[in-house]
Amino acid sequence: MKKYRLGELYSGPGGIGLGAKGSKVVSDGSVYSMEHAWATDRDVDSCATFVRNICPDRPESVICEDIRRLDFDRLQSISDIDALAFGFPCNDFSVVGEQKGFGGEYGPLYTYGVGALERFQPEFFLAENVGGIRNSNEGKAFKKILGDMEAAGYILTAHLYKFEEYGVPQARHRVIIVGMRKDLGIRFQVPKPWSEKDGFVTARQALENPPVSEDSPNNEKTKHARDVVERLKHIAPGQNAFTADLPPHLALKVKGAKISQIYKRLDPNRPSYTITGSGGGGTHVYHWSENRALTNRERARLQTFPDDFVFLGRKESVRRQIGMAVPPQGAKVIFEHVLRLLAGVAYESVPPNIEAPGRFSECDRISA
Repeated sequence: MKKYRLGELYSGPGGIGLGAKGSKVVSDGSVYSMEHAWATDRDVDSCATFVRNICPDRPESVICEDIRRLDFDRLQSISDIDALAFGFPCNDFSVVGEQKGFGGEYGPLYTYGVGALERFQPEFFLAENVGGIRNSNEGKAFKKILGDMEAAGYILTAHLYKFEEYGVPQARHRVIIVGMRKDLGIRFQVPKPWSEKDGFVTARQALENPPVSEDSPNNEKTKHARDVVERLKHIAPGQNAFTADLPPHLALKVKGAKISQIYKRLDPNRPSYTITGSGGGGTHVYHWSENRALTNRERARLQTFPDDFVFLGRKESVRRQIGMAVPPQGAKVIFEHVLRLLAGVAYESVPPNIEAPGRFSECDRISA
């Protein structure tokens, strides 16, 4: 039996942690799996949610502190690690709003992930960010990030994953970088997406199979103003406030609006559009037939969190936690294929769609 101890930076409420806990591979009678070692995040509610759901028996293994003030010795004192995950904050690389890259508050935070790689030298790591990171600063920021990760001693595989192709009922596209320590002499291969015959998991399937129980945690409904309800009555499934034929008194007074998620209803026969953690009125994701926004529990379903995963904090905090998280199903798929690689279990793969440093290195010839 081989259990890989996972450390997490910027852990959020536990999407990656839950995906890791659920991953397991059996090969020649040996079980390869992952377990929580430690995690850190600066958001108090996210840390509380993580402890509640991932490590209730070890609350001391979650350190709630700004990473810029965190001493890695504290993490080392908790446990050694075999794997590291860091979905470093993406605000400055997102396509929503200004793209500040390294010039923003959050851009340089990836360096703490690189520092952790240098300090702990785990066998592998997973780093996650938004697709927009590839274009920040004309692509120079992403090239710098990849170069620093490789210099820390890792063979990289970078890929823009469409999570709806891996069982997540949501069109969520994220850059995932998987690094294998160079001395292992192996490179991660991107798992083949589900075939068209397998089909996507639709919003209806996610929310109705089974139906969400009224007394489920985090399932309180939003009280809408009368004009919001009236506006939704004129918006068909899949439409938004700008594609629907709204009466003049209900039309939004916004010129040149490009954001398609404003008062957008779900299409029940397709995966949801992207669940976000920020934004004001009109961005809360709207039911296809009921004239209301989804509850946080329904949003969590679209992020593949089970109903017994309880988010702590006020309603808006929970909404943000859910929207910022990595879907556990997406993390689980990637972790299980890393475990397959380490266990020597073959699997179908596709070429990565992002060029990474050293792609045609000596290690490729060794492991071929």
